[in-house]
Amino acid sequence: MRKRLPNQQQGAIGIFDSGYGGLTILHSIRHLLPQYDYLYLGDNARAPYGPRSFDVVYEFTRQAVEKLFSMGCQLVILGCNTASAKALRSIQQNDLPKWDPDRRVLGVIRPTAEVIGNLTRNNHVGLLATEGTVKSNSYNLEIAKLWPNIKVTGQACPFWVPLIEYNEANSPGADYFVQKRIDQLMQKDPAIDTIILGCTHFPLLMPKIRKYVSPDIRIVPQGDYVAESLKLYLERHTNLERRLTKSGNIQYYTTESPEKFKESASVFLHTNINVEHINLE
Repeated sequence: MRKRLPNQQQGAIGIFDSGYGGLTILHSIRHLLPQYDYLYLGDNARAPYGPRSFDVVYEFTRQAVEKLFSMGCQLVILGCNTASAKALRSIQQNDLPKWDPDRRVLGVIRPTAEVIGNLTRNNHVGLLATEGTVKSNSYNLEIAKLWPNIKVTGQACPFWVPLIEYNEANSPGADYFVQKRIDQLMQKDPAIDTIILGCTHFPLLMPKIRKYVSPDIRIVPQGDYVAESLKLYLERHTNLERRLTKSGNIQYYTTESPEKFKESASVFLHTNINVEHINLE
């Protein structure tokens, strides 16, 4: 049995991702809720998570959440669709009660599922995501709970994340991979009128996605919906909200080289940051 974590009365909001995509979630959350302190943790040394098994993703994600809790975080957002799909439920049900039942772990799939019924006009929704997220059927299951009449069609986009992380999102070569996956999605269901970007990296491909998607199809990046959902969550859970420190600070941690993280993160943040190395195992 895993040990209960030491009780800490106050701390930051932790945001975890396997790599850099969670920075798009962090950006949206900080824009809406700038008063809180944040710790961002990227498990870049073991990324990508998309092709990995459920058990491996769960174990890696559990290690990261436990680390963030040990650093004082009272709330952790899994800013990674693969971790949200493959690990969130197990952590919430199996680990949180042993660690500290007063802390919380939230994902990025549920907030998108909650609003999608208000965004689609004809109940035909497409999903562009990693292979792991598509195969998990997490979006299909979450959306079905709330909007049973919506049909969700998924398309895995295996080369999109490397394109972004190697700063090739704006290159001519990216067009082939973007167009190919969008065409495959629309062939599966030509009636799709709304497409969820089910990976937090994908907003950086937005100019090319719009280029190959019909202008009457709505594109749904997650950041703003996750941020608004978190705001409402904290308004409802005042005991948790009072335990969050509010100095407007942010710290970045990576399991990879800090210099490499800074270079790649600049694609997402467009600003210079300080990063520290951290071990999870």
